Amino acid sequence: MVRATRILAVTTALGLATSVYLYLDNRSLEQELAERPATSPAPASKVASTDTAPSADPWTEPSKRSAKLPVVAGAAPTLPEEPKESRMERRQRRTEEFSAQFGRHDGETEEEYRARIAPLISTGLAIPRMRATENRRLAEEKAGVTPEQSKKLDAAFDKVYADVLDYTNKAITDGQLSPYERNVAGWLDYAGGLGGMLGEANGQIGKILTPDQIRTMAQSGFEWGEYLGLSAPWEQLKPPPPSKPAN
Repeated sequence: MVRATRILAVTTALGLATSVYLYLDNRSLEQELAERPATSPAPASKVASTDTAPSADPWTEPSKRSAKLPVVAGAAPTLPEEPKESRMERRQRRTEEFSAQFGRHDGETEEEYRARIAPLISTGLAIPRMRATENRRLAEEKAGVTPEQSKKLDAAFDKVYADVLDYTNKAITDGQLSPYERNVAGWLDYAGGLGGMLGEANGQIGKILTPDQIRTMAQSGFEWGEYLGLSAPWEQLKPPPPSKPAN
């Protein structure tokens, strides 16, 4: 029970972070591709065919070769090497990118923020959500979960999702979860409180499914914590407060 609660807390918190990571990782790859110098295909070697190439004139060829200027071999010119980005510099850059993307822009309303961020979250979680839904279907089928039981689970999860969003919105409003700073302590406190609040989800599942069904689904590799973390409607979160001007 304790293990399931911890898994539920961590995976639910990571559900929102998944879309963030996919966005930043995609931005990083795009930047690396943009900075990479374009390469042109090497010219095909011109090999003269014995059938079509004219034979060299033994009387004029020596004079042609002697008339050519000598070619001095040397290393090709190179641009000075750009300074490499350190790990801390990369972390700072990504923090700034995160803030620019998920923070409130200057003068941006809550409606404008939602219109900008909600599609990003939906796109980032689309494929993981599809896989989680399919995994649940297969696990329920293997465990003999009835359609009525599945509907009762969905109704119970609606209450869990509402509680999770309320809790997360408060953490965002209080600055515990902030797009403007790297607050590891706040993230850990949030995950801990989430675990305690979501412990009742396992109790609700136990009231709907039999112990044998729960055990069969777990043995199939299905995790309720992972499913709930991905399926929560993170798109409905309230926007963060506007960033404070730097002193």
